Amino acid sequence: IINMVVVTKGAGRVSEVSARFTLDALPGKQMAIDADLAAGLLTGDEAKARRREVATEADFYGSMDGSSKFEKGDAVAALLILGVNIIAGFCLGMITHGLTATQAAEFYITLAIGDALVAQVPSLLLSIAAATIVTRVSDSRNLTDQISGQFANPAIWLPVAIIMGAIGVIPAMPQTIFLPAAGLAGWLWWGLKKRAARPVPVVVEPVAAIDPGRITLDDVSDHTLVTVEMGYGLVHLVDERRGSPLVARITGVRKQLSQGFGFIVPQFRVRDSLELAPNTYRVLLGGVPIAVGDMRPEKVLAIDAGEANPDHGLRGEATRDPSFGCPAIWIEPAQRDLAIAEGFLTVDASTVIATHLNQVLGDRPSALLGPDEVKSILEGVKDRSAGLIETIHPQPMSLGALTRLFHALLDDGISIAHPLPILSALSQALQQTTDHERLIDLMRADLGNMIVGRACGPNDRLPVVTLEAGLEQMIVSGMHDPATGQPVIEPDLARGIGERVSDLIAERGPGALPIALIVQPRARRPLASLLRLRAPNCLVLSIAELPPSQPIEVITVIGGEAPQSSQTNATHEEQPTLEGIAA
Repeated sequence: IINMVVVTKGAGRVSEVSARFTLDALPGKQMAIDADLAAGLLTGDEAKARRREVATEADFYGSMDGSSKFEKGDAVAALLILGVNIIAGFCLGMITHGLTATQAAEFYITLAIGDALVAQVPSLLLSIAAATIVTRVSDSRNLTDQISGQFANPAIWLPVAIIMGAIGVIPAMPQTIFLPAAGLAGWLWWGLKKRAARPVPVVVEPVAAIDPGRITLDDVSDHTLVTVEMGYGLVHLVDERRGSPLVARITGVRKQLSQGFGFIVPQFRVRDSLELAPNTYRVLLGGVPIAVGDMRPEKVLAIDAGEANPDHGLRGEATRDPSFGCPAIWIEPAQRDLAIAEGFLTVDASTVIATHLNQVLGDRPSALLGPDEVKSILEGVKDRSAGLIETIHPQPMSLGALTRLFHALLDDGISIAHPLPILSALSQALQQTTDHERLIDLMRADLGNMIVGRACGPNDRLPVVTLEAGLEQMIVSGMHDPATGQPVIEPDLARGIGERVSDLIAERGPGALPIALIVQPRARRPLASLLRLRAPNCLVLSIAELPPSQPIEVITVIGGEAPQSSQTNATHEEQPTLEGIAA
């Protein structure tokens, strides 16, 4: 009864609860592994090992839940056998051997109980072993080490010695068993306590003499691609013990960039720098500073995004948002509610740094992509489309050539978050040429829907700007770079085009769809390089890249007479001339 009701039933209940909780936690553990893998905290092999551990743990608790049912059945069967033996022995003694009811009960019931006790010993040991396994606390050590560590604790032996000694002095108790056992427990307590108090000898390993004139590579180089340096006045922002969220936000920035770019961005390094002013931070990319900011860590930055009340009553230090250059004020935290009521956007110093980091790195995706990241992309696609990768790498394109190609795509604003269509377009383009510039043109023509889709939907009218035919011909037939063979735009002309496009974007307002400049294929690359700096929100497309089904709206012709927002429902069915689009 003790085996069935106490040990077996308790172990079975623990197994059921553990199995249910383990299965409920399984999706969360899998998502955590996927998140760590996406953030670059785990490699592919480490993620696979973690998934196997999670699956093994779930299988273990499920198996223990099933085995507890066998133990319970064994205990129930033992009780049934005991009842059968008692009844059968009682009847057999009276009928076969001619015993009285009292004699048969005394003789056969005693034998049946003794046989049942002997049969229950293995079952009891098995139940106790199962209960020990399922009720153990999760630990990195195995079960043997855990049990050994618990028995090596001197604190558990003193109560055992006292209790067994007290039982041994009770009359009619087996003193020959309890008193020696109490003495043994007391001796173990004394020995373990004495050993714990003994000082542990410290082995001092000889340290090699340091040569002051020796300089290693680690002393003069930093292998981290992205580094965030903090003045000593901002160091507390990265102290997680003080509840600072900056480290978590920087990790979130890295994850967000990885999802947007389509590859795992290398890990960031955060360190202090005595070269900086106390409240200054600096972002370095490849050891080169790309952003600097000045913080007020104990204050809140109230940013005027264009909706703030000009007659606000905020008091503080006027400045500008380091990410986007908006007017801002450093205010005391007590004024946060007032700033929100006046239409300001309020953020703390950690958010300002994380946003600035996201902005400056988001403009430089190609600088974060290296051969290792390209190799990881290829390996990920190879698991699903091995034949596609074989047509691209290692022949006819090496890893370095693929990295250069991906750099060009990222510079053009094409995300590689979905590498399969990009590699498919590359495979098709490789059937015609292996020239770098020509490959990009062919791929962009094949990826027209993807390029335009990031600016507007398939049913939206794409705002289009064109160049006057003579102006475009001047660019195409003008000076050429002897190294690349690409047209070179004269400085005055480049400034005029850039200012005109920037003015058009400003006139349309911040909520309007981005405009697209449609030009001849040969003029796309120099104009894209020009507008990438002067008007980064403008798409520069060749006529071959415009999807045939995309509705367009011609808003102006640079260098000619502008049609006032002339709209057309005609789709780009054929390859029209630039004059046809402008009309």
